[in-house]
Amino acid sequence: MVSIWPGSASISKIQMRTVFVLVAFAVALVPAAGAQAKPAGTFTLLYSFTGTSGAYPLAGLVIDSNGNLYGTTSEGGAYGEGTVFKVSASGTETVLHSFKGGFSDGQFPIASLVRDDAGVLYGTTTRGGLYGYGTVFKVAENGEENLLHNFGKAASDGRYPSAGLVFGLDGDLYSTTQEGGASGFGTIFKLTTNGDESVVHSFAGNPSDGQYPVQGLVADVHGNFYGATELGGTFNDGAVFKLDDEGNETVLLSLSGGPKGAYPYGGVIVDSAGNVYSTTAYGGNGIGLVFVLDPSGVETVLYTFSGPDGSFPSAGLIRDAKGHLYGTTEFGGADGAGVVFAVNNTGKEVVLHSFDGTDGADLFSTLVSDAAGNLYGTATEGGAGNKGTVFKLIP
Repeated sequence: MVSIWPGSASISKIQMRTVFVLVAFAVALVPAAGAQAKPAGTFTLLYSFTGTSGAYPLAGLVIDSNGNLYGTTSEGGAYGEGTVFKVSASGTETVLHSFKGGFSDGQFPIASLVRDDAGVLYGTTTRGGLYGYGTVFKVAENGEENLLHNFGKAASDGRYPSAGLVFGLDGDLYSTTQEGGASGFGTIFKLTTNGDESVVHSFAGNPSDGQYPVQGLVADVHGNFYGATELGGTFNDGAVFKLDDEGNETVLLSLSGGPKGAYPYGGVIVDSAGNVYSTTAYGGNGIGLVFVLDPSGVETVLYTFSGPDGSFPSAGLIRDAKGHLYGTTEFGGADGAGVVFAVNNTGKEVVLHSFDGTDGADLFSTLVSDAAGNLYGTATEGGAGNKGTVFKLIP
C-alpha cells in the first residue's frame, strides 16, 4: 500500500503508522466488553477497483442529485498515477481522468473532490505538477482536466496538499497543504476558480501553533473556517484551529495525548452551535477516540475505541439532523479490516458494518450521505482485486 505522507516529515509518521498497524492487529484479537455482536446496517458493495480503473482510494466521495458518486484513487489508471472516477448508483464505474504525473499533470490524488453547480469537479494532487510539490485541478463532466495551480514555485508557498477543497462565502476555494509556508509546517491557502493562489496562513508549529495539516477545512455560516493539524500545539499531539473571516488563525485546542487523544488525522466538522467534532487516530486505549470541543474550548471525549468496535479512526465524521455521528476506522472490527460506526450524543457506539477484506479493508475516508440518510464511502484496499472498493450502507 502507498504512504499517505510524501513530504520531508514522512519518516517519523510512517514509523508511527507501523506501530499503529502492529498494535491494531494485536488488539483485534482481544475481545472487548460490550462489543457489537452483529453489524447494524445493510451493506452493498458497489464497485471493486481493478488497477486500470483506479487503485487504492484514500479519499471520500461526493454525490450528485442523481446518486452518482465521484472520487479519486491514489494510484492506477492509464498511467498508474491515480484517477478521478465516477460510479453510478447501480455500480457502473467510469474513469473521468487518469493522471500522468511529471511536470504537466498531477500525481497521487488522495483527497476528496468538491463539485460546483455546473458539475465541475475540483481537487488536489499531493505530488506532480510543474515543481513536483502537488497541484490543484478541475475536471469537467466530459473529463477535460485543467491545472489551476502548481505548488512550490516559491519557498513560502504550500507543498504537498493532501486535503480536499471547500468553497468559501466569497466563491473562492480554500484548503491546506501538509508542508511549505513561512516555517515549513504547512499552510492554509485561497484559490480563485481562475487559478490565482495566495497563502492565508502559514503554520508556525509546536508549541504556539498547529503543524502539518493533513485534512482540509469546514466553513460555518459566518465565513469562519475550522480544521485540525496532526502535530503541533502545546504538546505536539495535534491541534484544532479556527480561521476567522478576517484571516486570523486561533488554536482552539491542543491535544494532549493519553485519554484526551492525539493526532487528529481526519479533520473536523462543526455544528450550528459552534461545537467542533473530530476523531483522533491515537489516544484513549491507544487506538483512537471521538471527541467534541464546545465553543468555550472544553474538550469532551464521546467514545473511546477498544478494538472489535474499531481502531485507529483516521477519517473525519459526518453528522445527521439528530446529532448522530458516523465515521470509519482503519482497522479493528470482527476481522480487523475496519468498521463503519455510529456514535450518538450520549456516547453510545454501534458498529454498522465490519469489513472482512472481500468487501474492503483499511478505511481512511470520510463518509458521505444522500438525502435518504444512506451512507457511501471507499475502502483503500480489499475487494475482488485487493485494490479498494466503493460501498453503500443503510444504517
